Order: sequence, then C-alpha cells, then structure tokens
Amino acid sequence: MAHDIREYMHFIDGEWVSGDSGESLESLCPGDNEVVARIQRGNTADVDRAVAAARKAFDEGEWSAERNRPGRAELLRAVAAKIREKTEELANLESLDAGKTVSECFLVDVPKTGENFDYYADLVSSYPAGEVLPVPGECLDFTLREPIGVCGSIVPWNFPLMFFSWKVAPALAAGNTVVYKPAELTSVTALEMARIFEEVGAPPGVMNVVTGTGEEVGASLAAHMDVDKISFTGSTEVGRLVTRAAASNLKRITMELGGKSPHIVFDDADLEQAVGGALLGIFFNQGETCSAGSRLLLHEKIHDAFVERLVKRTSLIRLGHPTDWNSRMGPVISREHQKRFLSFIETGKAEGAELLTGGGSPEDPELQGGCFVSPTLFAGITPEMTLWREEIFGPVLCITKFSDEDEAVSLANDSCYGLAAGVWTQDIKRGLRMARRIRSGMVWVNNFNQVDSHTPFGGCKQSGYGKDLGKDALLEYTQVKNVYIELGDEILCPYE
Repeated sequence: MAHDIREYMHFIDGEWVSGDSGESLESLCPGDNEVVARIQRGNTADVDRAVAAARKAFDEGEWSAERNRPGRAELLRAVAAKIREKTEELANLESLDAGKTVSECFLVDVPKTGENFDYYADLVSSYPAGEVLPVPGECLDFTLREPIGVCGSIVPWNFPLMFFSWKVAPALAAGNTVVYKPAELTSVTALEMARIFEEVGAPPGVMNVVTGTGEEVGASLAAHMDVDKISFTGSTEVGRLVTRAAASNLKRITMELGGKSPHIVFDDADLEQAVGGALLGIFFNQGETCSAGSRLLLHEKIHDAFVERLVKRTSLIRLGHPTDWNSRMGPVISREHQKRFLSFIETGKAEGAELLTGGGSPEDPELQGGCFVSPTLFAGITPEMTLWREEIFGPVLCITKFSDEDEAVSLANDSCYGLAAGVWTQDIKRGLRMARRIRSGMVWVNNFNQVDSHTPFGGCKQSGYGKDLGKDALLEYTQVKNVYIELGDEILCPYE
C-alpha cells in the first residue's frame, strides 16, 4: 500500500536545517516495504554543528543553572502533555516506521514515553542531591551533583519512541544538553519528538536531532572531542566500536548492549501463567528486544506438558500488517534482518534442534510484501548449538531441560551476556535464591519484561554497564564535585 511520504530535516539549535551532504535516506514500512519518510543523511559537519549548538546552550544559557530546576521540570511536563495529546498520531507513525503493531504502540510505547518524561520532571526538584560529609576538623565538606555537559545519544531501531525518553528525559532533567542520533531505519518519531520540543518552547540547542547512518553520524558523535558523555543502546559488536571511539577524550559512557536472557520455569510454577510469560518474553515486539527471554529452561517434570501448551498458543498468534489493530505480531524490521533470522533457523535445523512450529515466513499472500517471520519454537537445544549461544534478536525461542536448581543456574549463566532473566516458581525462597545466583542486571520472578520508569534497566558482562531508567539513570547524567570550606582560624603549614 502507498503511504503519505513525510520529508524531514535535521533539528539543530531550535531550527529545521538541511544536511551538509544534500543527500537523503528512505525509511520503509517493514509491513509492505513502501516508503513512509525521507530523512537527511547526516555527516560529520552536521554533528559538529549540533554539538556546537548544544555546547553553547549548556555553557551560555540558563538551562543548566541550578536555579533553573523548576524550568526544566516545567518543560519536561509540557513534553509529556504533548505526547499524550498526540497519542494516536505518534502510535500510527511508530507502527508504520518500525513495524510494531499499532495496538502495542498505542497501549504501551506512547504512554510509557509520556510517563518517563513526567517521572524525570518529578525528580528534577529533589534528586539527585549532594551530601554533607563528616570530615574531621573545623570545616564544612559537602558534595554537589552537577550536569556533565553535552550528551550524545545513539539508539537502535526497535523502540524508537521509548528510547528517546530513556535517553533524553534524564539527561535534560539533570541539566545537560543533548545531541540525539536515532537509527536510520526508524527516525520518524524521534523527529516528531523534536517537533514537540519546538512546540513547547525548548531553548535553542538544548535538544538536537541529527539523522543518518551509524558509520557517519554515530561514529562522529561518539568520537567528538566536545561531547562529554555517550549513552548507547545497541549490539555488543557496535558497542565495542563506540567504546573505542569515545576514548578520544575519555568521555563518560553508558552501554546497554545485547542479551540472551534465560527464562526458567520450575515444576511448581503456575503453568498457564508461565506459558503466557514465555510467549511475552520471546514474541513481544517480534522478539526484537534485547531482554527477550530467548532461552527457555524447563524443569524436566513439566517439560512435555509445557511445550504442548506453548506450541498450541504460539500457533494462534495472528501475524499481520502493523497498522492492523487485529495483528498480534508484526514484521521484523527489514529484509536484511528477515534473511538473517531465517538463516539462524536453518542453522538450528542443521545442528539437530527439533523444530516444533514456525521455521520460515508465512505463506499468506497478503503478507508477502512485508518482512515477516513466523513465530518459531525449537526444542532439544544443547549449550554448544548456535541458537543457544548467539543473540538472534527475532521471534525464535530455544527450549532445553534442567533437573535441579544448580543445573538451572549453570545453564542460565552459560552465556557471555547478562542483561535479564526470568524465574517461575511458587517457592519465594527459591525465587530469591535464583535472583541472587543468576548473573544478570535484572531478574523477574513470576513475570517477564516488566519495565517501569522507576526501575533501573541495564546489564552486566557483555550486556554492558550503566543504567537507563529509574533514579540510577539520573546519576549517570551527573558528576560529583567535592567542596571543602575551612572554618578554622589557623592552617598548619610545614613550610614556615
């Protein structure tokens, strides 16, 4: 189907400006591969211009001043109000551009984006704060928490709206200025967020959006000598490149990277709830989620019964165009990614995994124009298999058995990643033991993928370091300064 094609420029220093290269990129709807927008193909010159604007706004304007905390809170609340006002428009654009089901965008992505801006607006006036330190002697010693400066944000394509709020809201709340680089595949709603900042009267240079490829815009932003912090979400492979580039001036970094999250079900779990959790864990957002529960570990006593229920419910998932309110799963992001997922599936078959359902693209003629992959389940997975070890980042679930708690922990921790994990058990003591023993940044017990503005999101090992969301994210965008005030009348000097 043909779509109304939107034309976008960069948003720099409060204005919409053309890119230095004069070139553009097309954004396609994954549901039909039709063009939905054209964006600027940015380059180093565009990044330089945006960083200069952000630096000027940080150094010379009122935005970052301590006395302007109420002003920052007011602006963030105005942004949240505009998001709610534009819910339908943003949900439809997110669905078209990213291939996410419109129902998911309307019910989850847009509301959560607004909530995040409100949450950090509430924190501006009271947090983060310094503290008075009990230093001996006649003195007053205390710390200040201050904004870092110019913050660069580089994000992937799977949650365009929500990532905007994850990166921008805490950075601005702390008093920083931002240069934001959205994924070239899904830049539309980030640019619409820039429009919202324009509409609510954000000071020029405080919020800037530069579009383009990671190789051009992302690399330039990460290496820029006048950027003080980078917050990156994406693959571990690209995260390594960003880390090396950021070493140019030893800028602060937050890294939220890949995952291969274990989802563990014990024999005392509520099976119906756990099956629903397993489906949510792997098929939410077409499995294109860094925290996806892609390794399902089932206790041997309930394995067969669980798998039977899981196959039945998976077969009922309705694939469809993302803008169709009846669709429960949409397309994956692009033809390239579709081919990659199908290649993983063929590898699983070749290595001896048991295909339970799915395993290819749907045969429905109405879906042939889109980048669809059927929800796929594999059983009989062993730790040496490719499906177990590599992040697929698509709707493919790998199932294996375990016999006791120790084996479950061993299998769960058998990964270079450590982003998230899920545990299902009626024994709360076991749930807590497992939460402590699994090496990951997040553990959900009797639920999965529950993310809220208040809760820190991030991992360990090769899933990265630092946190998005929660109060912890605000700390990521501040730096500590110590202030010592001498109150005594004499200072001991050994040189007299």
